[in-house]
Amino acid sequence: MAIDGLSDETIREVLLNTRRIAVVGASANPMRPSNEVTAFLVGRGFDVTPVNPGLAGQRLHGSAVAESLEAAVPLEMVDIFRRSEEAGAVVDEAIRLGARCVWMQLGVIDEAAAERARGAGLVAVMDRCPVIEWSRLRLSTAA
Repeated sequence: MAIDGLSDETIREVLLNTRRIAVVGASANPMRPSNEVTAFLVGRGFDVTPVNPGLAGQRLHGSAVAESLEAAVPLEMVDIFRRSEEAGAVVDEAIRLGARCVWMQLGVIDEAAAERARGAGLVAVMDRCPVIEWSRLRLSTAA
């Protein structure tokens, strides 16, 4: 079982019923996983807002880069490309901004932050990648 305890059905539901995604820690470097994931999500028809204060105002895969998560609202899912020790602050902001899901990328683990998210009614995905899950679940279209 995955560290987050979520079923395949829950992951499938998140991926197929989410439209607006903020990617925190998005990078313009095509060798970075956050760049690849951003491109993948845009390519699947999601409305993606990359979030990176160093790139604010630029465009990444056709989407304007926001300076902060708050500048990316409205949002449904927050995809977190930050170190585990920095994820909690992003989760707390996602809760405050009304996200429905926080998605902590591979290697990003913060059990306390995941518990806060769940307590606030969000789905908390942890230590997973949407590109890998999309393929593993054999999803073909976005909702």
